Amino acid sequence: MSTTAMTLEDTIAFLDRDFPQMNAGTRAYHLEAVGPLSARMRLDGGTQHLRPGGTVSGPAMMALADYALYAAILANIGPVALAVTTNLAFNFLRRPGPGSLVAECRLLKLGRRLAVGEVAIRSLGADEIVCHATGTYSIPPER
Repeated sequence: MSTTAMTLEDTIAFLDRDFPQMNAGTRAYHLEAVGPLSARMRLDGGTQHLRPGGTVSGPAMMALADYALYAAILANIGPVALAVTTNLAFNFLRRPGPGSLVAECRLLKLGRRLAVGEVAIRSLGADEIVCHATGTYSIPPER
């Protein structure tokens, strides 16, 4: 696959229209790139994303990974709002400090009914992975 079904701008517009709650109150999630079987998303972590001890919380990283995976799938199959998460697994590898995180998503399998991908999350500007996630999405049949 050399191109995507949706451009970066189309994917952002779809996410903003169909999932406005992800950026309710303030824009925290920024889809930065989509490509063949891939996407990159940034979370501008604020105080609402921190846990005691001043680190970005696990739930914030989990939401970022799931949202990046969903964006990669949509960019590659088109605007299928009812594609749903069926499994997510997380490995928290390092404690990220407060601040922005970047999720790099790579789809390992993109079939007619299932998509499987992995997400590496890093603190902005850092090389070390702080969280690694794998996920599976169910894609509804065409009607």
